[in-house]
Amino acid sequence: MSNGNGDGATFAAVAGPRNVLGQSLATCSTDPMTGFLRSGRCETGPSDHGTHTVCAQVTQAFLQYTLQQGNDLITPRPEYRFPGLKEGDGWCLCASRWAEAVQAGVAPPVVLEATHEKTLQHVGLDTLQRYAA
Repeated sequence: MSNGNGDGATFAAVAGPRNVLGQSLATCSTDPMTGFLRSGRCETGPSDHGTHTVCAQVTQAFLQYTLQQGNDLITPRPEYRFPGLKEGDGWCLCASRWAEAVQAGVAPPVVLEATHEKTLQHVGLDTLQRYAA
């Protein structure tokens, strides 16, 4: 596909889910296995009411914050294939919870290449870039 400016350069269309940079969505984490679909990527779909699209490297401050908000991401829950998280783990977070964490001053770093473009419906790219890992 031509870029339309007559210089002969071509660009490949991005197939599949895209990240916030308009590129193919990269893997967030496979150890622990993350994603609403447990595919390792922050993919989303109609049944993902929490919009689990932000690929973050969780911090202890964030884990404590979200625990105080009623979402325990520390305790393992094998019945849900959830290993429990520790600082440094990659995890697909709800876009709205990550945005709340920004306001609270405890937002963990974000991996832009693995953060789904749907996140941009909740958070601006400039904010995401400020927290880029």
